[in-house]
Amino acid sequence: MTCYSLNGLIPVVHPSAYVHPSAVLIGDVIIGPNCYVGPLASLRGDFGRIVLEEGANIQDTCVMHGFPDSDTVVGCNGHIGHGAVLHGCRIGEDVLVGMNAVVMDGAEIGARSFVSATAFVKAGFSCAEQSLVMGAPASVKRPLSDQEVAWKQAGTREYQLLAQRCLQDMVACQPLAEVEEQRPRIADRGLRPKGQV
Repeated sequence: MTCYSLNGLIPVVHPSAYVHPSAVLIGDVIIGPNCYVGPLASLRGDFGRIVLEEGANIQDTCVMHGFPDSDTVVGCNGHIGHGAVLHGCRIGEDVLVGMNAVVMDGAEIGARSFVSATAFVKAGFSCAEQSLVMGAPASVKRPLSDQEVAWKQAGTREYQLLAQRCLQDMVACQPLAEVEEQRPRIADRGLRPKGQV
């Protein structure tokens, strides 16, 4: 990872978290246990604090930032899809934020809610737990079922396992010039970290 201290504040990454080498962490960034930070994610704690709580993931090209003295927080087991932007907001426990969604300052997304792909959540928005939030500007469309929440939780567990796979097995390499004969698929190589069933 590319990691910068700013004004004496050094990013914190728990040893069980995986942060891709192309991700950028600046200043007041705190990444908890079993988190995953994807390629080209930018977590800028140069004004406010950036927090990923235990088991959260933030995927490729996501941005986390905030105004001075703000906290931008992804709660435990939060799941932030590719290209999302979080600015000075609080994402509750077990929330899914879809690809290319934007969640603005002071917004609070209730636990176990979904923010749909490409949604624009205005500053100061809030919603109850287990809500489906959609649109631009976003609004609550309906409650989520327990089955929908369970589907999300299964996906988040896969990212927690991915963090461990990456810590154990990902290494920089040179590409091959051509495809090997009978090239295996990634599933053929096992998707569980060493020591897990």
